[in-house]
Amino acid sequence: MLIIPAIDLYDGACVRLYQGEERQRTVFSAEPLEVAYKWQAAGAKLLHVVDLNGAFEGQPKNLELIKELAAKLSLPIQLGGGMRSEEQVVQALSCGVQRVVLGTIALKNPELVEQMCCRFPNQIVVGIDARDGMVATKGWREASSIPATQLAREYEGSGVASIIFTDISRDGTLKGPNIKSLLEMSRAGGMPLIASGGISSLQDIEQLAESLPQLEGVITGMAIYTKAIDLAAAIDRYQGEG
Repeated sequence: MLIIPAIDLYDGACVRLYQGEERQRTVFSAEPLEVAYKWQAAGAKLLHVVDLNGAFEGQPKNLELIKELAAKLSLPIQLGGGMRSEEQVVQALSCGVQRVVLGTIALKNPELVEQMCCRFPNQIVVGIDARDGMVATKGWREASSIPATQLAREYEGSGVASIIFTDISRDGTLKGPNIKSLLEMSRAGGMPLIASGGISSLQDIEQLAESLPQLEGVITGMAIYTKAIDLAAAIDRYQGEG
């Protein structure tokens, strides 16, 4: 099971949001590359990067910085945030990232997602963000009436590399993961699943490993920035399992 550190970019800085609220952000570093080097040195095998400006505005805004990260790091990058067209996906991949996370268009334009899966095998990830079990899009600002599990089922057999499931109500809160929802998602999609949102301790990761032994990975953000989790220790303990 991969322990995946997250770097969320807002106006070029490394930040964390509380429940996805743009105004409730904490800046942890003005030098995202230094943070990325730290997570790489801790043993990370994949870095999860989110262009928050892109998520809120509908098109990537931090691509030059992301290009620098991809060029200078030895670990692969998984990038999400604001990619809602084929051109934007191609642009992101040309920056050197390994995988692109598609969220809003996964709900709005599934045909395009499937086309991207065919064009870029094993490089397209679907991000399903949910509030009260329902999919939310456009930087989590727009609610839908589509259950997260239903959207996951629609992508079974489509060629999607993985699904990242985020419980918005848990994100940035350090209140623990939503095990019940993750179990439902694991049964729904039949694809590799990555858990995100609320991870607060090694005990949370232990609970995920025991409850969902097939889990591909766990994204951790606030916990490693506040030192509630020692990333190197978590990687040493869990990354070789599963």
